Amino acid sequence: MGLASAWGMRPFLIALGLSGFLFTFSTVAQGNAAAAKASETSKLDPAMAASKATDAAVDWHDAAAFGLEGREWANEERARFYDRLPAAAEGKVPGPVWSLSRDSAGMMFRFKTDSSEIHVHYKLTKPGLGMPHMPATGVSGVDLYARNAEGKWGWVSVSRPQAQEVRVELIKGLAPGSREYAVYLPLYNGVEFLKVGVRKGASFEGLKPRAKPVVFYGTSITHGACASRPGMVHTAILGRRLDVPVANLGFSGNGRMDVSVGEFLARLDASAYVIDCLPNMGPADVTARCEALVKQLRVARPTVPIVLVEDRRFTNSWITPAKSKFHDDNHAALKGAFERLKAGGVTGLHYIGGDHLYGDDTEGATDASHASDLGFMRQADIFEPVLRKALGR
Repeated sequence: MGLASAWGMRPFLIALGLSGFLFTFSTVAQGNAAAAKASETSKLDPAMAASKATDAAVDWHDAAAFGLEGREWANEERARFYDRLPAAAEGKVPGPVWSLSRDSAGMMFRFKTDSSEIHVHYKLTKPGLGMPHMPATGVSGVDLYARNAEGKWGWVSVSRPQAQEVRVELIKGLAPGSREYAVYLPLYNGVEFLKVGVRKGASFEGLKPRAKPVVFYGTSITHGACASRPGMVHTAILGRRLDVPVANLGFSGNGRMDVSVGEFLARLDASAYVIDCLPNMGPADVTARCEALVKQLRVARPTVPIVLVEDRRFTNSWITPAKSKFHDDNHAALKGAFERLKAGGVTGLHYIGGDHLYGDDTEGATDASHASDLGFMRQADIFEPVLRKALGR
């Protein structure tokens, strides 16, 4: 009897099937206690303090006026501007998916400026700024990158929030010259508004979102757990390496190859679909749902590449036989679906194995399940050649 059907393993399956799990945000009281502790530490080491509040003469520019990458279905009504799914999804997709879609994970605002300093002003929708195993910089921060003289993206700064409304100086003393910047929005919080500030009189040009994103549909790992910063998720890393727009449709604990989600995916003019849902599924679910989702996308988008991804192995599965067996069975189920789809004439399919996504030294995760920055970088290394081939790069 397979692990997914063993009733005696049901408590384990619930935990493992929600390997992306539904995160519980810190309460306001816990957040206040953490802020007090951080304040004590910052007295000893100012480099550990929250971001510096803005006190300069600044021109503010509203990101919503220009549009963001990762905010798809841009012409459809939104319950809130920075929601990832349009309002029409409420009541059609599973309730948890709708709730999680209100996080701004994967959204990115690009702009050009010659300012010597960059500021941000944004308000979060939820008071919990961090989680027990994921810092506030990843959950609720905004992450700044810039292109260098060779056109490559390089990290610049990240906000370190300590309140639900953030109005801070990200960085000053920037090298002279006009360049392109990108701000990644929070991973596990929503945003009510986002403004970028530049020095008074500096040039500013908001850049339109690029077309035809690579669309990632997945679990908490795709959602961003447990990156230290929004730009460190493998989806964002790949977006920079391949220089393509990315749509992050990771739904923590709820990436389950739902056909209702597939209906919205199929409406996107994507350059590729990456289906990475196995951490939230068991072998029977994979067998029942994978082929239906792929065929649904293929009918709507006959030539768009589709990449199927096996679940990563827990970094402690080497010493937990039940977890190892679960991954064996899950991988076999996805491989079987992949082979049946190919045998049935479905073209444009690509496959990524899961055995080495976090590396081979047990060091790629924060809590065995969710990637650390190291794990995300290793995933990007494995995804990159497959995506390059799929995109014809």
